[in-house]
Amino acid sequence: MVEAYSMQVFLFQFLLASFVLLSSVGYSIAGITSAFVRTEWPSVDIPLDHEAFAVPKGYNAPQQVHITQGDYDGKAVIISWVTVDEPGPSEVTYGLSKDKYDKKAEGKFTNYTFYGYNSGYIHHCLIDSLEHETKYYYKIGMKNSAREFWFQTPPKIGPDAPYTFGIIGDLGQTFNSLSTLDHYMQSGGQAVLFVGDLSYADRYEHENGIRWDSWGRFIEKSAAYQPWLWSAGNHEIEYMPHVGEVTPFKSYLHRYATPYMASKSISPLWYSVRRASTHIIVLSSYSPFVKYTPQWHWLKDELLQVDREKTPWLIVLMHAPIYNSNMAHYMEGEGMRSVFESWFVHYKVDLVFAGHVHAYERSYRISNINYNITSGDRYPIPDKSAPVYITVGDGGNQEGLAGRFTNPQPDYSAFREASYGHSTLEIKNRTHAFYRWNRNDDGNQVATDTVIFYNQYWASNLQRRRLKKNHCTASRIATF
Repeated sequence: MVEAYSMQVFLFQFLLASFVLLSSVGYSIAGITSAFVRTEWPSVDIPLDHEAFAVPKGYNAPQQVHITQGDYDGKAVIISWVTVDEPGPSEVTYGLSKDKYDKKAEGKFTNYTFYGYNSGYIHHCLIDSLEHETKYYYKIGMKNSAREFWFQTPPKIGPDAPYTFGIIGDLGQTFNSLSTLDHYMQSGGQAVLFVGDLSYADRYEHENGIRWDSWGRFIEKSAAYQPWLWSAGNHEIEYMPHVGEVTPFKSYLHRYATPYMASKSISPLWYSVRRASTHIIVLSSYSPFVKYTPQWHWLKDELLQVDREKTPWLIVLMHAPIYNSNMAHYMEGEGMRSVFESWFVHYKVDLVFAGHVHAYERSYRISNINYNITSGDRYPIPDKSAPVYITVGDGGNQEGLAGRFTNPQPDYSAFREASYGHSTLEIKNRTHAFYRWNRNDDGNQVATDTVIFYNQYWASNLQRRRLKKNHCTASRIATF
């Protein structure tokens, strides 16, 4: 029995080490273009009277409740909601028990107009000085219309703090979107990294605000209980001069708060947070980013603040992908690649998540930083210091899937498929993380692309990879 058990342990360790080794090198095997074809639901928005958009009962009941991280290190949340009939209180009461809301915080409310639409009263309330790894209950609203929710704060910042992120992009509000959201909620994710294109309300000129409201109620069953970390996409711009709307991102900026000032950003559209063992940088594909612009200066300074001893995992979010072998939006991320890719390689960014393309694609670790007009090195090459680039613009919106990939598949592309779904990133410790892309296979969640990622910082220094005895066996094996 002991010998059999030892053999099983050895085989597991060998397979894990092999898997980690393959996932940490450049591309050495052919990429995969999946032939799966999605068939179940058409790309049409859910009717407004569907239960997915149900308005909570009661006079002036809070709706569209969602939370996001409220500070740099995960000890604060911003709670947001909308009241329709009157402003009501912007107060949140909260505590460690749903029977005892013994603390309170006071927020503020705002509203806006958009082409004849008058928004409800949009409340944002910061709750700070929270304890790490603690469950809090909170209540918002008045009297019989008050509503109760809860959230869990992340572990204290540390190199081996485990955490699971969901990654969703280009969600919209179709039945495919509902499938994605429902499947994500079964995944065990603790927070969502959202890579832009939220409601697709800009496709409704006369019902723009109504579709922002319906989307807020749509995501509430997840976003009221765990933070969604927002980045903005092209469908949030809503620049419509033909109807007199010329303020970009008006609806988005009123409705979805971000903790941008905590990372010394001057704009809610780009910012950074630390959560558990990760440092997450959010960039804006649709704000100026070339040399000497505010976003360029901010990112230059923020990368210097990253402490890989405390937060070994460095993740970047943006909307337009830097690497994309789909005909849809081909090369649209080239401008940001030319400006920032060398920084991503220099600072050994682990993962770059993007959306925009309505399909899934994962790259190998590659870079194109040596290319210039005279070098002739115009193709990406394997680069162990480079990030893995992952496109997850497959949430389910009404524009449908992007099914036309370039042929042949580029050498840098590891896996691609035109289907709906979401991803999860399960960070285990400072050395490795389990990644899955989960296809919504005609209503069923299927883990279609599964990879073990080895951390860039700890993999780059053999001395650092000699972990202490109290680390798990799997971590020791992952040092090959």
